[in-house]
Amino acid sequence: MSGLPVPQLTPAFEVVAELGPLEDHGLTRVGHRRVVPITGGEVRGELTGRILPGGADWQVLRADGAVDVDARYTVRTDAGAFVLVHSRGLRSGSPEVLETLLRGDPVDASAYYFRTVLTLETSAPELAPLEHAVFVASAARDADRVRYVAYRVS
Repeated sequence: MSGLPVPQLTPAFEVVAELGPLEDHGLTRVGHRRVVPITGGEVRGELTGRILPGGADWQVLRADGAVDVDARYTVRTDAGAFVLVHSRGLRSGSPEVLETLLRGDPVDASAYYFRTVLTLETSAPELAPLEHAVFVASAARDADRVRYVAYRVS
């Protein structure tokens, strides 16, 4: 495999996504489904703007307690352009830590694993380079928000 480029990570933007109350949909054909509304927030960095209400994180709670995350939301940039963000990932940790997070109690982000892969979509020509990159993020779950730093993978 020599000769292949080694991916590099460059900090690209920071996100604070405000969350509504968790909706527990129970056991469905794909597993224990939970939906967490995304009600607002902000993005700062290469992408700067406000997160619009109406997005959500469509989670599947695994039997081992880990959570598959699948979030989609819209950012309206300060210039008025729309950017669709799709974030897929995993949050896992000890049963005690995951239960503490579910209660909304504070947990140090180093006590659990929460990583996502992001892709972006936009019609704004000036933001087209964002569509030609993959981003990875290290995230933290607070009682009423998710925070993460997204890194461009080059």
